Amino acid sequence: MGKLILFAGISGICFLLASCGFFHTSYDIAKGTAVATYKTAKIATNVTVGTFKVAYKIGKYTFDVVVAPMDWPMTHDIDSIDGMSPKEAIQKGRVKNSPYVVKGKRYVPMSVEEALHYSETGFASWYGKETQRQKGGTMTANGEAFDPKKPTAAHKYLPLPMHVRVKNLDNGKSIIVRVNDRGPFVKDRIIDVSSGVAKHLGFYRQGLAKVKIETVQLD
Repeated sequence: MGKLILFAGISGICFLLASCGFFHTSYDIAKGTAVATYKTAKIATNVTVGTFKVAYKIGKYTFDVVVAPMDWPMTHDIDSIDGMSPKEAIQKGRVKNSPYVVKGKRYVPMSVEEALHYSETGFASWYGKETQRQKGGTMTANGEAFDPKKPTAAHKYLPLPMHVRVKNLDNGKSIIVRVNDRGPFVKDRIIDVSSGVAKHLGFYRQGLAKVKIETVQLD
């Protein structure tokens, strides 16, 4: 279908499977095909961590997505999403590209159509170490359990979730990541990757790297 990988979903199936315990499946992206998985925001209040999981692949990269319990703290201090508390917005499925507020500043994500052609060069940072101080776990802006070892990232303006390829322009290393969180809320940084991604791209110690990011599309 030649379109960006969007999570259009099979949320109805997920509701049924969630009640049956642990669910694991794999979706392989092949040329000319589209992949459907689930909308985390739609089911975040119907399952608990460890009872529902989706695994899928994009090329050589495997993505494991786990719904976070609603009592987990979030990775960032988001004031509101679409005029609601962040967790209420997650419960109602109002996260994907809804406006949100952080420390009094309003951010307006791009539309899905705009995201189809998105590409940008700038500086990447990484996050995840600070979440290790949290008891239990932390929740991303769209209701997923954050794991600093997984290939995920945060972006201020992309719809959630989305996939982008991140390329370190200093060494040529690249990786596809699942954008499931908001940030970085620091001037002159375009993406915040997990610490695991930073290690893969070779800038964990430096903390910053000049990168090119572009949304992943199917040919």
